Amino acid sequence: MNRKWIFTFVAFVIGFMLAIQFKTTQEPVVRDTRDIRELRNEVEQEREREQQLSSEIKKAQDLLAQYGHTLDEDHENIDVVLDQQIADLRTEAGLTEVRGAGVVITIEPFYDELSPNHMRRTPTPERFRYLINELNVNGADSIAVADERLISTSAFRDVNGITHLNYRRLPPLPLEVKVLTDDPERLHNRMVVSESVEYFEIDGFLLTVEQVDDLILPGYDQTPRVRYMEEVKEG
Repeated sequence: MNRKWIFTFVAFVIGFMLAIQFKTTQEPVVRDTRDIRELRNEVEQEREREQQLSSEIKKAQDLLAQYGHTLDEDHENIDVVLDQQIADLRTEAGLTEVRGAGVVITIEPFYDELSPNHMRRTPTPERFRYLINELNVNGADSIAVADERLISTSAFRDVNGITHLNYRRLPPLPLEVKVLTDDPERLHNRMVVSESVEYFEIDGFLLTVEQVDDLILPGYDQTPRVRYMEEVKEG
């Protein structure tokens, strides 16, 4: 009787191990198929994010130190610090005019006016979103499309086949995308060979990238819409 139970137990263990081995061999090993170029680009993007986070942390620490110094020295000067902080926040939010070096991307029809395929329509919202994402990844600080300033709540929308930005219709081609950045040469070189150039050409548009030393971007001229936030009342 004991030999029978031992045989049954050993058979069960062997069967269980064979089942696990069979299941393991049936599940394919997922491997990373990205090439060296893609991996290097991802590493570079992560480094840029790390630098950006470090810069934001330093700014926050400097601001806290400034508040602490002001409170220790003179309580009345805290108003000056707060006013300056409000002005800085308005600039970061895109509500004020900004000026500096950057690039200008001109979007034109790929065909000349005599061509039967000549188009006056604007690119689709999807193409604009891809272009803006590439600009942000490559170091863009502030962006304006056809003098419409992009802020955190800006969105490209399709309205009856016409692309709108900030609830306004984009003008006919050609139109300009103005971008401010700390490194205009780098952004220019990246955008000249970007995938956006190819994608726009597929849709019949020509992108021309030009580096500019002095650019002026208008501020966002509408009332920002704030959702999902409520004022906290004291007491």
